[in-house]
Amino acid sequence: MIDMNIIETEETPSIEFKSEEGTLLIKGRSIPENSLEFYAPLMDNLEEYNKMPNSVTKVDFQLEYFNTSSSKCILQIMKQLEGLTSKGNKVEIDWYYEEDDEEILEIGEDFSNMIKIPFNLKMISNN
Repeated sequence: MIDMNIIETEETPSIEFKSEEGTLLIKGRSIPENSLEFYAPLMDNLEEYNKMPNSVTKVDFQLEYFNTSSSKCILQIMKQLEGLTSKGNKVEIDWYYEEDDEEILEIGEDFSNMIKIPFNLKMISNN
């Protein structure tokens, strides 16, 4: 299994995946030209991780904006993580949104209704 550390750009989020710790952070803007190509290495790593996961996997989504194709990839990532819970492993997702960003909050609520993983909506104060 390979850990990942992708640096954030104007069009792509940072991704920090630490398989040994069982942590994943996706942060920033996600508007890549080809979302499937961008997220494929992470999905491949998660597929490997799912073979020998930690007993607890912690995932933080701190996205300020993402396009439709990115949202499909994000849902695929969540579905991969959901597979861990069927094997008895614990997965917890924290979905961060700024207090005045109702769109990101609503998308987080939608995702939480689509998957069977503990899903925490966490407001970031603008102060």
